[in-house]
Amino acid sequence: MNNEPISILIVEDSPTQALRLQFILQEQGYQIAVARDGKEGLALLQKRFFPIVITDWVMPEMDGFKFCQAVRGQEFPGYVYIILLTAKDSKNDIIAGLEAGADDYLIKPVDEAELSARLNTAKRIIKLEYSLRKRNEEIARLSITDPLTKAYNRRYLNDHLPAAVKRSLRYDHPISIVICDIDHFKNVNDTHGHQAGDRVLEKFARSIRQCIRDEVDWLVRYGGEEFLIVLPETDMDGAHRAAERYRLLISRTPVPAGDESISITASFGVASVSPSEENRELTMESLIEAADECMYRAKNEGRNRTFCVLLK
Repeated sequence: MNNEPISILIVEDSPTQALRLQFILQEQGYQIAVARDGKEGLALLQKRFFPIVITDWVMPEMDGFKFCQAVRGQEFPGYVYIILLTAKDSKNDIIAGLEAGADDYLIKPVDEAELSARLNTAKRIIKLEYSLRKRNEEIARLSITDPLTKAYNRRYLNDHLPAAVKRSLRYDHPISIVICDIDHFKNVNDTHGHQAGDRVLEKFARSIRQCIRDEVDWLVRYGGEEFLIVLPETDMDGAHRAAERYRLLISRTPVPAGDESISITASFGVASVSPSEENRELTMESLIEAADECMYRAKNEGRNRTFCVLLK
């Protein structure tokens, strides 16, 4: 979390009560927005994220009970900590509010010191939730990422490519994959050592990632020195141009290794799908196999070249 002031949404139908809360919270350094009832508060939350909401219980249109239920029924970028304001101080009413989704409550009239203490608790909970969420996101990212090259791994490929192929066939959109293999990579390890080989792999993957479209194409480390690039919405001509662009970049980008630099090339195989009635049952495996055959043809015919096939 950054050091910017925390934003708090006040949901309160009484202008006097809302103004008093706003004054107290702004004095404590919070950024404040005010909604007149639960319906307006929910609309504001959907437009802008507030990590803390202070809401009255009794309001027109949508009361605090229904508001809490509505908030808990939706997804937000982070956890929304809800403090319920109520003049109802019976145990059953308080339990009902907490069961509706409130995290804490304050009895009216609100004591300034108690409000400050409850908000400190809210901030601790929000900070813990944020840290846990970021840690889980990092664990999830690592589970689908090759640690050396930062490309996706085979697990990600197996989980996502079948769906991408099916989507292409269903909506009659082209899709292409490119398989590329670094030429004579064993010689790099034998001549310069495995650390230099690792630098070559890192540089190779970084160069490819700089060329592909963000949020559209994706790079996978398919084997030791073999990579696979998925190009959605790309026909064979487009995929061939892309592969040639990658190939030329790799051949013109030496990799520093101590006092010298290592020049590398790579061979590319492209397989593209042109959706038709005949290939409705096309699988991920057959698409990869077709690209692999093209890549080996490039190897056999001199390396540092690209061959393509169109699956109709």
